[in-house]
Amino acid sequence: MEHEVFVPVPAEALRHALGDPARVARCVPGLQQDADEASGPLTGRLRVRIDGHTITYRGTLRVTGRPDGTFTVEGRGTEARGTGSVKVALTVRLREADGGTTVTYTGTASGEGRIAELDAPATLSASHRLLDRFTTRLAEPPAGDTRADARTAADADADAEVVADAGGSGEPRASVFETEVPPPSLDPLADVPGLADVPGVPSPPEPPAEAAHARRTMIGRSAEEVDHAPPRGRYAPVPAPQSTSTTDTLRWIAPAAAFALASAVVVGRVLRRRR
Repeated sequence: MEHEVFVPVPAEALRHALGDPARVARCVPGLQQDADEASGPLTGRLRVRIDGHTITYRGTLRVTGRPDGTFTVEGRGTEARGTGSVKVALTVRLREADGGTTVTYTGTASGEGRIAELDAPATLSASHRLLDRFTTRLAEPPAGDTRADARTAADADADAEVVADAGGSGEPRASVFETEVPPPSLDPLADVPGLADVPGVPSPPEPPAEAAHARRTMIGRSAEEVDHAPPRGRYAPVPAPQSTSTTDTLRWIAPAAAFALASAVVVGRVLRRRR
């Protein structure tokens, strides 16, 4: 395999970046470093996409500098879900060019398992694409020096894989974040910015206590009860006076009349005797 990539930075800057294992780890697309720092920054899980298929490998990578200014890259890994494996042996050469540096990769790569079942041209194209992205990142200024930053960058890169690998439109997938939307205010003027600071604009009056009580009472009742229940409180209807029937009146007038008549007869007899 042979592949060239041009970047607009000096060769010395690239040599310095390749000599820093932590910097190299941050530039490998899809690499998620192990949490164990003793294993080294170039140990972890590498997720690659080839012709719409995603394969995750667990392994290590080693970059060694030579006196002549070249670098050797050796890597091996096994499938995280399977028995397949891959091996990579590359030589990296940096050549000064007009306005930058040409990076040349030469070497061999072999694999068993799922990668061997895929189309060879698609596998080669995915390898070239990975080297292009790695070299471009290597030429960028370092953003951080922590392993956490490297893992975060690897996760973000893996989530932004190009859909074209699976036959899509070539646009990266976008992430959607759920946000909590506050409930709307019951006051139509509550959300008007700066309204409270405008002179001459009165604040909305507070509802009367009876109205607030009636509102709370109606809220706790069903719509059917509110529609059919009679109003309460000061708005309740005044009950009509109850009418008295003639029969009920005679029940207490008749005994009184009889008593008055008897009393008159007795008084008349007494007066006659005195005469």
